[in-house]
Amino acid sequence: MNVLLWLLLALPLAGSVALLAFPRWIPYEKVPLVGLAVAGATLLISLLIAALFDYGDSGRVQFETNVSWISAIDVRWHLGLDGVSLPMVLLTTLLVFLCLLYTTRITPEVGRVRALVALALLLEVGMVGTFVSFDLIVFFLFFEVVLIPMWFVIAVWGDQHDPAGRRRAANTFILYTLLGSAVMLLGFLIVYANAGTFDIVELASGEGEGIARGAQILAAAAIAIGLAVKSPLWPLHSWLPDAHAKAPTIGSVLLAGVLLKMGTYGFVRVWLPVVPDGARAVAPFLAGLATVGILYGALACLAQRELKRLIAYSSVGHMGFVVLGIATLTPVGVNGALFAGVAHGLITGLLFFLAGAIKDRHGTGELASLGGGLYARMPRLGGLFVFACVASLGLPGLAGFWGEMLSLLGAYEPHASLSRGTYVVLMVLAGLGAVLTAAYFLLLVRRMCQGEDTLGARQDVTPIELGAWVPLVALTIVLGLYPKAILAVTDPAVQLLVGR
Repeated sequence: MNVLLWLLLALPLAGSVALLAFPRWIPYEKVPLVGLAVAGATLLISLLIAALFDYGDSGRVQFETNVSWISAIDVRWHLGLDGVSLPMVLLTTLLVFLCLLYTTRITPEVGRVRALVALALLLEVGMVGTFVSFDLIVFFLFFEVVLIPMWFVIAVWGDQHDPAGRRRAANTFILYTLLGSAVMLLGFLIVYANAGTFDIVELASGEGEGIARGAQILAAAAIAIGLAVKSPLWPLHSWLPDAHAKAPTIGSVLLAGVLLKMGTYGFVRVWLPVVPDGARAVAPFLAGLATVGILYGALACLAQRELKRLIAYSSVGHMGFVVLGIATLTPVGVNGALFAGVAHGLITGLLFFLAGAIKDRHGTGELASLGGGLYARMPRLGGLFVFACVASLGLPGLAGFWGEMLSLLGAYEPHASLSRGTYVVLMVLAGLGAVLTAAYFLLLVRRMCQGEDTLGARQDVTPIELGAWVPLVALTIVLGLYPKAILAVTDPAVQLLVGR
């Protein structure tokens, strides 16, 4: 069984290396199709893993590989899947496949598409590897693999009208994330110095045994800072709006859809079970910052004048709900956080696809320049844009509703060691943030879609675009109507991680 997990990492890595190392074998015009084929095969492997997964025992690590790698410090090549990681792996392989499908229609100038596709596949290796790692050092290495490829994606293929701006955004992204990762690694070393192992399963089963409370608090704070940068949590979010605004479409989709989830996934996989006493001490501060981020993100959206920056700030608010759910330290809140993460990946990925299509057709993302009349100008694209906005504001019956609702419910009844009064206040403030979220999305729809068309007709949705976007629409509806599809998978694993 573990061969499948190895293939899940080896196939996109081999595809990336082949595209870069053997250009004569793969002509330029075939590169997008080759990348799509590799991503499609990787997606099929992930679906096969999902089909063979034992859902009756989703709390157990399955498809496991556990061998010694660096014996001097007991680093083990420990990979596997459980109910927490499986949805994230499926989300990653799906979004990479849809992004590479999108590149078959919209590609950069001749000579650069090869590297872009290769970097997308390399990103897939790092993202999937993060979600299947069960050793702290292996987790850290995969966590870092994504940084250099994403820097190139933003710096080279970003906004072609602002070369200095896209390089500045890429530099800010990598500086923030590298510094955050350094602090996170310090937390991992504190854990190892006290527990004598990097193995996440062993550390989680020990529930912090052998790590003094003071060391746990220090490690929990360091790990939380590193993960908060990637999540991103206010006030460590400031790299995100520029990165999204300057990134190419597929860069924004993968950044919002998967890279942000690597941070929140780390909270659930590492932070909660490895240093539980430290997590209980740090959780109220984390919840407070998450709530500030929810309100800040909503208010910032109301002030934005550029479409992709607005969606980026909306991500700060949505990810605040995810972190708030985790900070309740309850199975309800953590399950809600995991569901919200998947829903955000689908919905915000769709929003960035649509924002990229609108910018491609008009040459700008400035709201004042775009004006209104999207319904009249491109009715199918306008309809999809409204659907994505309504889904993102959390309409019941769509996927965006359930995760945020469960996070708020977790805040209403937090872990017994936490102050319920404090969390109820945070829940009320976060609820106000949800109202503001509805306000700015409805204002955006009115501003862009309604009114008279002053720009003239543009090409409406193409078949390839429909192929890339319809799966996200369908999954948003399915998970909204049947949230158990995710919650039944995550809950047994969450119960083992935090239910104790």
